[in-house]
Amino acid sequence: MKFTLSWLKEHLDTSATLDEITYALTDLGLEVEGVEDRAGKLRDFTIGYVKSAEKHPDADRLKVCQVATDEGDKQIICGAPNAREGITVVVAKPGVYVPGIDTTIGVGKIRGIESFGMMASEREMELSEEHDGIIELPSGEVGRSFVDWLAEHDPAKVDPVIEIAITPNRPDALGVRGIARDLAARGLGTLKPRDVAAVEGVFPCPVSITIEADTLEQCPVFFGRVIRGVKNGPSPQWLQDKLRAIGLRPISFLVDVTNFFTYDRNRPLHVFDADKIEGKTLRVHRAKGGETLVGLDEKEYTFAEGMTLISDAANVESIAGVMGGLATGCTAETTNVFIEAAYFDPVRTAYTGRALKINSDARYRFERGIDPEWTPYGIEHATHMILEHAGGEPSEVIVAGKIPDTNRAYKLDAARVQSLVGMDIPESSQRQTLTALGFRLEGNMAHVPSWRPDVQGEADLVEEVARIASLTKLKGRPLPRLDEGVSRPILSPIQRREAMARRTCAALGYNECVSYSFIDQASAKLFGGGEDVTRLENPISSDMSHMRPALLPGLLQAAARNQARGNMNLALFEVGPAFHGGEPGEQHLLVSGVLIGRTEPKDVHGASRAVDVYDVKADAEAVLAAIGAPAKVQILRGAAPWWHPGRHGMICLGPKKVLGVFGEIHPRVLAAMDVKGPAMGFTIWPAEVPLPRKSGATRAALQISDLQAVERDFAFVVDSGVEALTLVNAAMGADKALIEDVRVFDEFIGGSLGEGKKSLALTVRMQPATQTLTDKDIEAVSAKVVEKVIKATGGTLRA
Repeated sequence: MKFTLSWLKEHLDTSATLDEITYALTDLGLEVEGVEDRAGKLRDFTIGYVKSAEKHPDADRLKVCQVATDEGDKQIICGAPNAREGITVVVAKPGVYVPGIDTTIGVGKIRGIESFGMMASEREMELSEEHDGIIELPSGEVGRSFVDWLAEHDPAKVDPVIEIAITPNRPDALGVRGIARDLAARGLGTLKPRDVAAVEGVFPCPVSITIEADTLEQCPVFFGRVIRGVKNGPSPQWLQDKLRAIGLRPISFLVDVTNFFTYDRNRPLHVFDADKIEGKTLRVHRAKGGETLVGLDEKEYTFAEGMTLISDAANVESIAGVMGGLATGCTAETTNVFIEAAYFDPVRTAYTGRALKINSDARYRFERGIDPEWTPYGIEHATHMILEHAGGEPSEVIVAGKIPDTNRAYKLDAARVQSLVGMDIPESSQRQTLTALGFRLEGNMAHVPSWRPDVQGEADLVEEVARIASLTKLKGRPLPRLDEGVSRPILSPIQRREAMARRTCAALGYNECVSYSFIDQASAKLFGGGEDVTRLENPISSDMSHMRPALLPGLLQAAARNQARGNMNLALFEVGPAFHGGEPGEQHLLVSGVLIGRTEPKDVHGASRAVDVYDVKADAEAVLAAIGAPAKVQILRGAAPWWHPGRHGMICLGPKKVLGVFGEIHPRVLAAMDVKGPAMGFTIWPAEVPLPRKSGATRAALQISDLQAVERDFAFVVDSGVEALTLVNAAMGADKALIEDVRVFDEFIGGSLGEGKKSLALTVRMQPATQTLTDKDIEAVSAKVVEKVIKATGGTLRA
C-alpha cells in the first residue's frame, strides 16, 4: 500500500514529522517497507536562464543556447521545440544523473559543437509524462535548487511516498483513511471530517439493476446511478500527481476517479459507459460456464460455472469484484456514465481471481473485505468529484439487494489487558482508544465498526488497545518463584523423540529440509498416495494438489533442484507429518533422510566412494538408538514398492512391528522425479518405538557384563537363492537372551558344492550375564543355532 505524506495529511491534521509517522506506523502493525524520497533524486538540478538561442549550423532542429547558471554561462545544445531566448529552465550540469532517461550527463559534442549539460523536460525528471518540450518556469532565481523551487510552488511533486505492508487481517488499512485513523488513535493528530452531503438526483436512473436470487450471497447489495452530460478527459493535475506518485498511470478522469477512491477509502468502484449498456439493464448472476469477456486489460477470459458476473441484455460486461469489460469501458467520447458501487463476497472473489489469474486492485481489496456500510457513501463521494470536474446531471440512486448486517458487539473487560498482554492501561484510556478507532461503546459492550472484519472476539479488543498503546511499553518482569518443586515435563514422549531425531540427523551431517505438506498427484502416487481422500479442495497451485503420503517425495524434489544447480553430493533429512487419509488423526510422524553422491570430496588425505545401503542403515540405526529403540532388532524384506526390491531392509521387532526402512530408492522413482541416482534413503516411524516400561527423570543404569564373551563359527550349505538375512534372523532367534550378535563373514559358491548351492559362514557371539559359559552350555546353544537355521533354510551344516 503506497500513499504520499500530503495525501495522508488530507485526512489527518498533524504536525508530526515524517520520521515520527513512519515509526508510529510500524509500531502500530503497519510495517513501513520503504520511503521514497522523490526530492533526493532531483537535488542536483538547478534553475537556469536562457540568454540566447541560435540555430545549430549543421542541424535544423537543434539550437545552441547560452544559459546562465550558478557556475556562469554554459553552452547547451537543445532540440526541444520551445527552447528560446528569455525563458527560465531547469538545468542538469555535467555529472548530474537524470532518472527519466537513466543517464548521467557529461560534456559532449553534438554535430561538432560542444554541449555542457542539458535542459530537462518533466518526463526526464519523472515529474509527469510531458515531454513535448523543456520545462518553462514562470520565475526563479538562477542557480537555485529546483527542488527548493518545487517545494515552494508545487510541493506535491516532491512529496515523500510511504509504502507499508498490509497483513491480511487489516483491510481497513488499504485506504488512506484507515491509516490516518490509526495514527489519530495513537495521538499523532486529529482525524479530519471528510463527509459529503448526498447528491439529489434530477431524473430517474435509466439503467436498472437486478441480482438473481442464487447470487445474493455472492453480491448482497449493488448501488448505481447515471450521470449524463459529462465531459471526460485528462484528470486535474493534482489527481494525476497522486496516482503517479503511487505508481498508477492516469488514464482518463472517469477511470482515475475510481482508482482514487480505491486507495483513498478502500472503496473499489467501476464506471460503465451508459450508452453501451444493451437494454439499459445490468444483471448480477452466476456464470453457467463457458461465457467469455474481453477485460479492460484487452485479454479474453472464459468463465467457469459459479463465478459472479455482471451482464447487460446481450453480453457479459464485468467480472464482479475483479475487472470490468472493455466493451462498456469509458473513453474520451463517453458523455453518459453509470457508476457502480457494490459489495462482493471475499471468498468468491478470491476464487474467481485466482482461477482467472487476474491480480487487480479491486480483487485485492474485495477478497480481504471492504466496508459494506460505506457502499452508498462511496457512490456519493464519486458523484461529487465527477460533477465538480466533469460536469453533468446526476440521476437518482438505484439499489438492488441490501447491505449485509455486520453488527456485532463484545464485552470490554479492562482487566484482560493485564492478564493477556501484561500491560497496565487504565479503563478510561482503553475506552478512549476504542472510540478513536471507531468502536461504539454502550456500557461494557463494544460494538465493532463495519470496516473491521478482523475483530471477532474479546481478545481482539485487547489487541487493539495494546497495539495503540504500543507493545514497546511492555516491561520484563521476573517469573514468580515456584514453591511446588520441579514442574512436570510439558513435552510428550513423541515430541521429545522428534527433537532428538532432528538433533541426531543434524549431528550425522544431514541438512534439514522444511517442505510443504502438499505435493503434486504424480509424485504422491509414486509413494502410495494421490487418492481423492487426500486431495485439497483449494490448492495453492496444481503442483500442490494432494497431502503428502511420505517425506521422501519432498526430499527428492529438493535433491533434484540442488542437482540442477550443480550440487551432487547431498545429505538431506526432514521430520514432519505424512497423511494416509483426509480426516483428523489420519496422519503420522516420520523421520526421513536421503543420501546421494559420494561420501567425501576428493583430497590427498582420504578416498571418496559412492554412498551405499550400509551408510543409510548405520544412520537409521543411530537415529533409532537416539530415540530409545531396542538394540536387538530384525532386518526383513518386503517394504513398499518405491524401495529397490533387492537393496533395502525393514528394521523390525517382529514381522508386524516395523520401526523403519532403509535402502536404495527404486530407479523408476528417481527417473520419474528427475533425480540422478543412485539415491539411498531411510524412513523411521518414531511412534512405533515402544515406550519404556518405567518413566523417570534419570537415565537407566549402564549394564555391562564382566564375563567373557564366546564366539562360534558355523558354515551352512543352502540353496543359492536363500538370503543371508534368513540365516542371521534364524540364528538370532536360537537364544535371544544369550546371543548378542550374528554376523556373516564368508560366502563360497562353486567347487564341490555343486550347481545351485552356496556356503554361508556365520559368527555367533554369546554374551553371558550371570555366569561363565561351560562347554556344555556352548554346545547346547550351538545345537539350537544349527537346528533353527536348518529349519528356516532347508540347508545343512557344512562339514
